[in-house]
Amino acid sequence: MPGAKLNTDYWVSEYISPCDIYSHGLKRIFVHQQTAFQEMSIVESSTYGKALVLDGKWQSCTGDEFLYHEPLVHAGAVHHRGPEKVLVLGGGEGATVREALKWKTVKKVVMVDIDGEVVEACKKYLPEMHQGAFDDPRTELVIGDALNYLDNSESEWDLIISDLSDPIEEGPSFMLFTKEYFEKCRRALKPNGCFVVQAGPLDPLRMNLHVRLANTVAAVFKHAASYSSFIPTYASPWSFVLASAQPIDEFPDPAATDKLLAGKTTGQLRMFDGRTLLGMFQVGKHVRLAIANETEVYTTDSPPRFFGKGAGSE
Repeated sequence: MPGAKLNTDYWVSEYISPCDIYSHGLKRIFVHQQTAFQEMSIVESSTYGKALVLDGKWQSCTGDEFLYHEPLVHAGAVHHRGPEKVLVLGGGEGATVREALKWKTVKKVVMVDIDGEVVEACKKYLPEMHQGAFDDPRTELVIGDALNYLDNSESEWDLIISDLSDPIEEGPSFMLFTKEYFEKCRRALKPNGCFVVQAGPLDPLRMNLHVRLANTVAAVFKHAASYSSFIPTYASPWSFVLASAQPIDEFPDPAATDKLLAGKTTGQLRMFDGRTLLGMFQVGKHVRLAIANETEVYTTDSPPRFFGKGAGSE
């Protein structure tokens, strides 16, 4: 097989399956440490820019993070049509908060992240991600446990965004993809509020996580809808689930969405508009059939387990 010249000697290899990896070539490591909760690295890849890596799992990077963060935030905000209070659970890089603050209607964003060391590192090394969002007067940062925070929150949020790291057993978040967690989120929402969770890859090999998460969310909320965005550094279409007590339009009119965005946001969106939103809701037939036939619900007694940690190598 013909070879190619490689321009890096250090790699982060993310395990996709027992037989498949996605290796990111690096040219710089800004920080690498074991926090109280997880292994953290902030690196610069040779292709996609600066990135946060947790427990060997690629979280997001400056080259394509907008393909993740814009859908994560704006699908729910469009469904609500004008959120004022937004709760972000997780979201260490600050990019989710950044996107929420683009809505002129937003008066307050609270970000709850369990790992203060990760947040401080992101503040320092990833300004391209947060773009000053932590310093916005509408932002409140809470370093703490999302479950504990939700226990003291009831019927007060317009939009709750669950932006958590993948549920690997070694990590801090695998219990936050369960029916009990989603029930806490539902109770914390206003009657017309909505909830969004990042819900894993949609490639055929790994989509069972999404299918079961979608079924779990649907067991808690009256209405739930899957949507996706392709993110190159995840090596997969990536999925989300939007949930609400109100019906969800999975065939939204692009012109109506564009009018809403023009009137209620700053307009600083790179990929998200009415046409994009319409397309993201149109997940494949195989996914829709799998969700319709799924019976398993994730609980605290039987939570999801994402495959394996990644590793650095020379």
